Amino acid sequence: MAQACAICGKTKNMAWRLVKLRGKYNPTIKHAQKPNLQWMALPGGGRIKACTKCMKAAAKAA
Repeated sequence: MAQACAICGKTKNMAWRLVKLRGKYNPTIKHAQKPNLQWMALPGGGRIKACTKCMKAAAKAA
């Protein structure tokens, strides 16, 4: 649960790392793109891990 947003449920995404070889892109390595998770304080006094996109949306709503 530590690698997922508590609000939207965003988790890691697998992507290819592209290397240019002889003028063409060669997909060589799969790597994980992790969400930008930060601790967010709740109005009730607790805190959760949320992605920055959800934190920005919560700040606009409040």
